[in-house]
Amino acid sequence: MSFSGKYQLETQENFEAFMKAVGLPDELIQKGKDIKSISEIEQTGDNFKVTVTTGTKVLVNVFTIGQEAEMETITGEKVKAVVKRDGNKLRVCLKGMESVTELLDENTIVNTITLGSIVYKRTSKRM
Repeated sequence: MSFSGKYQLETQENFEAFMKAVGLPDELIQKGKDIKSISEIEQTGDNFKVTVTTGTKVLVNVFTIGQEAEMETITGEKVKAVVKRDGNKLRVCLKGMESVTELLDENTIVNTITLGSIVYKRTSKRM
């Protein structure tokens, strides 16, 4: 299955606890908790472009599976990381956070980010 498509956030778990743990100010956490972000994924073979739009904030990461790329984190920090593919899952470690994006079926993506004991889970549906 291809990850390509546009997905809208449906549900999220542990948003506030996770955002506090990564150092986002309470004001931004309160603003962001009810925004339904849009994720657009463009996949060509092992090459990906992921654009996440949350209100006015746009985060774009471009990478090739298995190759080091500069990635932007949720907090806006740039870090070098390698994305690995495991079947229908994309895995990457960014500054102590493990992110797993899983294509559950042709219309559903689940992104789980783990930081210590906090697990932030986002479920998005194809638009």
